[in-house]
Amino acid sequence: MVKKIEIQDLGLKDYKETWDYQEQLFKHIIDLKISNRREEKNEETPNYFLFVEHPHVYTLGKSGNMNNLLCSEEDLKQQGARFYKINRGGDITYHGPGQIVGYPILDLENFFTDIHKYLRFLEEMVILTLADYGVEAGRSPGETGVWLDVGTPYARKICAMGVRASRWVTMHGFALNVNADLGYFDHIVPCGIQDKAVTSLHIELGQKTVDTDEVKAKLLKHFKSLFKAELVIKNNIKMG
Repeated sequence: MVKKIEIQDLGLKDYKETWDYQEQLFKHIIDLKISNRREEKNEETPNYFLFVEHPHVYTLGKSGNMNNLLCSEEDLKQQGARFYKINRGGDITYHGPGQIVGYPILDLENFFTDIHKYLRFLEEMVILTLADYGVEAGRSPGETGVWLDVGTPYARKICAMGVRASRWVTMHGFALNVNADLGYFDHIVPCGIQDKAVTSLHIELGQKTVDTDEVKAKLLKHFKSLFKAELVIKNNIKMG
């Protein structure tokens, strides 16, 4: 049976508000799974995929190192940026305008119970999307996310990833730099990796801006194919 995934585009939304909303959906799925098992029901659990763009914010994963934040939290406030310690994997990262952030909140028992495969699928979704633009991307051994020119002195990260999972339910996700202001990465050691740079799709293409709706449509096309899912669009998202 093909599983349904509800797609929501939240637009520009505060990080903490979005985090709270993720937690709400995450808890709903887990509570339903527990109830199903207790009552021996076979009720289908829902799945969600949230698109969002955040105002300037820095987040530190539960295993992250505060030393990778290169300025004080007060300095960030003066720049209009926020900072949160959060419950995903990974180190420190930046979110802001010009990024496509995606939060799949999935019950992996509807698909496969393998968190490593899940991360590789998210990476593959981004790699295939970048290939649609003629940008060759790949993986860097031992480093989650999507990279360009891996294994060269010019290696640079274009998409960061960090997830949380409990009872095979996922939250958090990926941040793809599309029209990002890379100056904001100067305040951190991105993902705790000191010897590699970051980049953005508009820079790689030599364009002033890239159509984010088009990028989202391509991401969803590959996501649907990889997860063999039916996508239920809840607001005005173009599917290409």
